[in-house]
Formats: sequence, C-alpha cells, structure tokens
Amino acid sequence: MFRRRAPMLLATALLAAALTGCSTAPAPTARPTAPSEPPRATTPAPRVPAGTAPSETFAVGVRLLRLNRGGDRPLPVTIWYPAAGDAGKAPKRGATAADGRFPLVMFSHGLGGRPDDYAALLTRWTAAGFVVAAPAFPHTSRGTDSNVLDVLNQPADVSYVLDQVLALDAKADDPLRGRLATDRVAAAGHSAGGVTTIGLFTASRDKRLDAGVVFAGTALGVGTAFAGAAAPLLFVHGEADEVVKYAAGKAVYDAVPWPKAMLSLPNGDHGRALLADDAALRVVSDTTVGFLRWTLYGDEKAKAGIPADAARGGIATLDDRL
Repeated sequence: MFRRRAPMLLATALLAAALTGCSTAPAPTARPTAPSEPPRATTPAPRVPAGTAPSETFAVGVRLLRLNRGGDRPLPVTIWYPAAGDAGKAPKRGATAADGRFPLVMFSHGLGGRPDDYAALLTRWTAAGFVVAAPAFPHTSRGTDSNVLDVLNQPADVSYVLDQVLALDAKADDPLRGRLATDRVAAAGHSAGGVTTIGLFTASRDKRLDAGVVFAGTALGVGTAFAGAAAPLLFVHGEADEVVKYAAGKAVYDAVPWPKAMLSLPNGDHGRALLADDAALRVVSDTTVGFLRWTLYGDEKAKAGIPADAARGGIATLDDRL
C-alpha cells in the first residue's frame, strides 16, 4: 500500500512546488485524496465522423451559470456561445444564440486566474463555432485561498459542470436549448488548468471527451495513464516557460498514445501567448481553432491547414503526429 501511495504523494508535493510560481499566495495545507490510475488506452482512432465546420464567423454572446458541486464547491461558469448578429463586436451578455448545433469546449483556468483572463482566445474559439464553458474554481481562482493541491479535485468539477451545461440543451426555455452538439466535447486548460485537463484523460477520464488542448501543463498528481477511447490531444508550450518547464510538458506529450501534436514557442513564456502577445496569440488561436474544427466537426480540411497555421511568422514549431 505504501509503495503505491508514495509516488502519488511525491507527485502532489512537486505539483505544489511547480505551480506556485503562478501565485504569491501562502502554501496550501489541504491534501485531497487522488484517484488511482486506470488502465492505459488502446483505442486507435478519433470518434467524430467526417464533416464540415461552419465557414462563417459568429457574433459572441456571454452568460453566467451559477453552479455548486456538493454544496461546498461553488462553480460560477462563464459561457461564451455563437450568437445572432454582427461578428467582430464585443461579446454581448444575453444575446440570442445563433442557429445550429455547436460543439462544446470546457476550459480550465490557471492558478490565480479567472475565465475572463483568457477571453481573447476563448472568444475566438466561440466566433469559429464553439460554445466555451469556463468555471472559476473554488480554491484556485483569483480571490480564493489559492490552494494548489485542490487542482486534483478539479477534474471532477469539470465533469460536473459538463453534466449541467449539456443539460441546457434539453431544458425548456433555456437560451441554449437545441443549440449544443452534445456528442462533441473537448477539454482545454492552462497551467493548473492544464493539469486538470490532463487528469480528465488519465486518472479522472471523462468518456464524453473527444479531444483536448493542454497549455503549459504537467502530469504531476494526475499521471500519464491515458485511458478510454482515443482522443486527439494538442499541447501548446513555451520553451522559455519559467513556471512549468518545457521538458515537463514534453514528457506528458511523449506519453500520449493517441493522435497528437505539440505547438512549441521558442520564445514563449508561461502565458503571454494566451494573454498578451498579439502575434503569438494569432498563431495559437488559428492552430487551436483548426484542431478543434477537425476533432469536433470532423473537418479534414481544417486538419490539413494546421501545419500552415502553426508556421505563420516563424513564431512556433509543430510536432505533428495527428
């Protein structure tokens, strides 16, 4: 028993050390119980059938869904969705949803972050034809106790939020009724949210997920025993990342047994490509949109365009094993 627990306890301690560079909060004291790792995946191919992604650019609507898992884990969820109206304007709260059924992307923020911090990227995904749901986690979002060890509880939070968001598709009078492609779902996340996302494909595998995008993530605490049906994964990591070292992200990528790609930014740090650097953001945005169009719409043309999107401007390199 001790031999099995010791590596997980060590990994949890290292996780705290690795990610506290995102925050100046006091060291956490709680230690959640991590689940055991399931068997390694064997399914060789993605599940989404061939199709075509929307060619139009959508306006963006936004709403807040207030959830609470178990009564003691408040999870306010920002939902961006394709909306009727003119594209290119700021997200409109309460806008009418566009016609159609749109795949869902669950996004997990980093330690000390909030969903709105990533709006520049997430609204681009939405404008391309995706609903994006991003919870603010109860112990790792800005203004909380910044308990980094609570990251190990976050995969279950995401699965709970996914349950509730998917239910909106059949909820009478809900603005998203009939607007969700409930069988086409991806998970994505940055830093501590990258750990959360990896966990959704390993120790806390959510079988509804068809794909994932991991920004500056590490497997410490959640392992690399990828399980269940094959889900293509895209990793995005700055080679100059000062918080989660590039080698740590690359090690997880190397362990993935499914179709995969890694977008590496030689001058990229821990988060500027997502939050501030316009040129890098464009490359990351276009590459991830192409990946999501392929994995959630089955659009082979989008897949074919990923290498060109990644190479634009010489900002990044792509290891493409999709």
